[in-house]
Amino acid sequence: MNRILLIEDHDRLAQLMCKALAAAGIAVDVIDRIDTAWTAIRQLPYQAVILDRGLPDGDGLSLLHRVRGAGLHVPCLVLTARDALHDRVEGLEAGADDYLPKPFAMDEMVARVRALLRRPVDCRPLDPSHDDLTLRPGAGLVCCGDDSVTLAPAEMQIMLMLVHRHAEVVRRSALEAAAWGLSEAVTPNALDVALHRIRRKLLAIGSRQRIVNVRGQGYALRASDVAQ
Repeated sequence: MNRILLIEDHDRLAQLMCKALAAAGIAVDVIDRIDTAWTAIRQLPYQAVILDRGLPDGDGLSLLHRVRGAGLHVPCLVLTARDALHDRVEGLEAGADDYLPKPFAMDEMVARVRALLRRPVDCRPLDPSHDDLTLRPGAGLVCCGDDSVTLAPAEMQIMLMLVHRHAEVVRRSALEAAAWGLSEAVTPNALDVALHRIRRKLLAIGSRQRIVNVRGQGYALRASDVAQ
């Protein structure tokens, strides 16, 4: 399922948008502050962002400038009550991929988000790999040589983040958010259960890669001959 980030401080509007997007099969995390959104965008592989300009801690375009300045190309739909031509131009020049003035019809908003999701986010391979592992998200598989095993959706999201980071350590909170989103309630041991299942599956296909716990920091993929 596609997951996007909605940065909107109007609770009722955010609820309506989430409902319309969920009906279209799009999962949504909602954040209402620029700094919090910046942290989430850096940590999680969102397929698109919906960004309101009028936020409690500033103009949403300041966040968009930071995102584009960091070389992040996640598609962005800007929402605003400002409908003047120069406002739309300003948003597009800041790096917005589309611009939707308020008020808007939910059907149009969903259609515009779907259009963004059809655009390539970056140059990451469709089937990312690391060492002897290759992920096939479309098929829900992790492969090692000629062997493969099915991953549950949450397990695939965890592996995608670990593979994209290669051997770097990923915080526990980031893995939980990648697997279940920022707004979904997660039991305290849900990540431990998922990691246990993934570890068994990696052993089953003969991979030398292990998910190791780096004490006090998080988790990382490491080859078994250097795992600690």
